[in-house]
Amino acid sequence: MLELTLLRRNDPLAQPTEQLRILSDARGRPSFAQTLAEHDSPRLRAGGIRVLQINVGKLCNQTCRHCHVDAGPDRREIMSQETAEAVIDVLRRADIPTLDITGGAPEMVPSFRWMVREAWKLGRKVIDRCNLTILVAPGYEDLPEFLAEQQVEIVASLPCYLEENVDAQRGQFAFRRSIDALKRLNELGYGQPGSPLTLTLVFNPLGPQLPPDQTKLEEAYRRELRARYGIEFTRLFTITNMPISRFLADLLESNQFESYMQKLVEAFNPAAVEGLMCRTTLSVDWLGNLYDCDFNQMLALPVISDVPRHIRDFDAVSLSNRPIVTGSHCFGCTAGAGSSCQGSLTS
Repeated sequence: MLELTLLRRNDPLAQPTEQLRILSDARGRPSFAQTLAEHDSPRLRAGGIRVLQINVGKLCNQTCRHCHVDAGPDRREIMSQETAEAVIDVLRRADIPTLDITGGAPEMVPSFRWMVREAWKLGRKVIDRCNLTILVAPGYEDLPEFLAEQQVEIVASLPCYLEENVDAQRGQFAFRRSIDALKRLNELGYGQPGSPLTLTLVFNPLGPQLPPDQTKLEEAYRRELRARYGIEFTRLFTITNMPISRFLADLLESNQFESYMQKLVEAFNPAAVEGLMCRTTLSVDWLGNLYDCDFNQMLALPVISDVPRHIRDFDAVSLSNRPIVTGSHCFGCTAGAGSSCQGSLTS
């Protein structure tokens, strides 16, 4: 079993500026903006805000090797109650239908349950991006019931239906704990046919490869999880690994960074541009700062300076039509069938 560790603060790669420097060294590759222009695509702009995605911090009960957040048990960056209240205040004032909560393990943050309840009272759809193992961790055993009571949609990471593959990416015993959590969710109605409780599983490749066809992989997941464990789920999303943080470190250590970036560039799909999540999502970090997406957030690339950059200064008009900040990492969202927090973007 490979030892999974956090990027340490004295490691240059732990700094967003160093990651940006590496990603910006094109080595003959076209920039993302150049590639858009070559395909007659205009500069990306937001087309409204349909999703307010909140990254409530880096605290997590796991240390996954593909994690672009560099989250783990020893991280202490978490959203304050004051910032959480600013988020809910925006939902009261703006017509944003979905609150999407991520982390880290968002459920470990003290303001998580309060935000879920307040958003539910406002009639908003709430998504919890869950690592599954937190649902069976000591002290969190009542989480499945809480999520079901609030009718929260669970989007759960399960990078494979094989134990050895999951544990290689997420740590020892992660698969068994995930299966236990899925069985508990099924008991509550999550993922069952006809149930309003949505359970979405998320696949990401183990290494520097593009995800396979989402529809075919969902069929395989459904067949294998049902036959092996009696588990049901609503749907499957496939997501491309982004060359950020720990996955970037793995690519560099294995001398696969350049080949992976070239793979993403060559697989650019103009049909995926229209559905990019940054066009309808506004990302908020644990301090309340605003970004076009969670990946830009981890690279410290805020929204453009012409619009509000903090949740307390939220202005729906200017933020809904803002130009999107892009970089080489954006090829990850436009490669192959495309990738977003809602899975693949094209068939």
